[in-house]
Amino acid sequence: MQLISSRTVPASVEATWAALNDPETLKACIPGCETIERASDTEFRVAMTARVGPVSAKFTGRIILADLRLSFEGQGGGAGFARGEAKVALAPEQNGTRIEYTANAQVGGKLAQIGSRLVDAAAAKVADDFFARFVERVGGPGVAAPPPTEAPSALRALWWRLALAAAIIAAIAIYWLTR
Repeated sequence: MQLISSRTVPASVEATWAALNDPETLKACIPGCETIERASDTEFRVAMTARVGPVSAKFTGRIILADLRLSFEGQGGGAGFARGEAKVALAPEQNGTRIEYTANAQVGGKLAQIGSRLVDAAAAKVADDFFARFVERVGGPGVAAPPPTEAPSALRALWWRLALAAAIIAAIAIYWLTR
């Protein structure tokens, strides 16, 4: 599965970056997230409950920043697994910060038997739900999330300091694949 999109957050790059690195903000914004903890400067541990069609599982996983890309993996017991990587770029805009992301993932076990259309639809819904919550939390009450926009064909260069922001996208990807 591949997901490419971009969103505008009505906050500065610095405020967006701080929110993407705050475990409490992430927990509040990721659907189904039960815990998210920073294990080190390059790793988060995540636990979430997820459902894709008839398959439901509690997943535990970790998100690791390596070589300017974010790798993620999660185990859901008998339901299967999810793994992949994500790239994220943040750029200032007149109305806030543009977040551009590309996530590639694969699933195994019962999850792989469900079908890619169901998994892809769940992934898009989770991403939309995450950004609606994130925009409201970072932009303040009453701020509506702008609709998703297509990312340009060539993503802007990654900002190495902002690469950890991909952790949120990876956590979402784990959830999409298991919802």
